[in-house]
Amino acid sequence: MRVARGIIERLGGRAFSIRKHDKVAYHAWGMFASPLLTVLLATTEQVAAAAGVQPKAARERMLPILAQTITNYAALGAAETLSGPIVRGDVDTIKKHLRVLRRIPIARDVYIALARASLGYLPAKNLGELERILGA
Repeated sequence: MRVARGIIERLGGRAFSIRKHDKVAYHAWGMFASPLLTVLLATTEQVAAAAGVQPKAARERMLPILAQTITNYAALGAAETLSGPIVRGDVDTIKKHLRVLRRIPIARDVYIALARASLGYLPAKNLGELERILGA
């Protein structure tokens, strides 16, 4: 362990100790932080394509908002960073999103899953109505 820590530090990294019973949850956390986030970004490209935006242009247009979102999250945390129709309780906009996403079933499933998750631990207005339309 001492040798491994030394190598990690010489490469500019930070070593962390993980208790054996926490390793699976730690790995799942890593999946959310990188590969699954990449899948989310790939899904956004599919939605952009449905809006007539090519993948490269979609990535270029998303980068500034992604960077600001990460900056806000790092400074404020999730609850203070969330914006958009869920926080506002804008049921009509959510219904429109779900309607247009019928053309992209995987993206619709991702949208519903993330929107439902947000209802569980982030602020939202019209919670009951949002739960109803999202099937939560």
